[in-house]
Amino acid sequence: MDIDPIQPRLREWSSARADRALTIYLNDHLAGATAGARLARRIAAHAPAGRAERCDGLAREIREDRGALLVLMRSLRVPVHHHLLLAGAAAETLGVLKPNGALVRRARLSELVELETMYLGVCGKAALWRTLSELPGLAGQGVVDVASLLSRARAQAGMLEELRAEAGARALAVV
Repeated sequence: MDIDPIQPRLREWSSARADRALTIYLNDHLAGATAGARLARRIAAHAPAGRAERCDGLAREIREDRGALLVLMRSLRVPVHHHLLLAGAAAETLGVLKPNGALVRRARLSELVELETMYLGVCGKAALWRTLSELPGLAGQGVVDVASLLSRARAQAGMLEELRAEAGARALAVV
């Protein structure tokens, strides 16, 4: 009986590469979720009275979604790369310093740019949940409800699109 000693090593190597890819993928999304949670909090803090409640709710949901990602990572034994979390938080903080036409006060464009950035982040989050829902071993695991998270991301994107359109009309209105 001739057993090929290479086959088990190839399976181990392939599995290690998949685990590494999943670790990188989930940590990249966690860094984005960290930045997104901070940005959502800033958007809510500056929201006008008529939109404050919606923006507060959005910020809460985005924090919860980040928490769900952490629960999933823990259940899959995916280590958290803390340096990426710091990088995500730093990137969001640096976003405040972007040139936007005002030095010491909040610029007219700030709300629009922040909502567009948040929209893009939520679309990326939806792509994460879609990708994870398509993984055969993960879909039925039941640690987090990926389908609900995907549905919520779609609803968040819809709300952000409405807020973005309103902010764009205000920020870019020709007088």
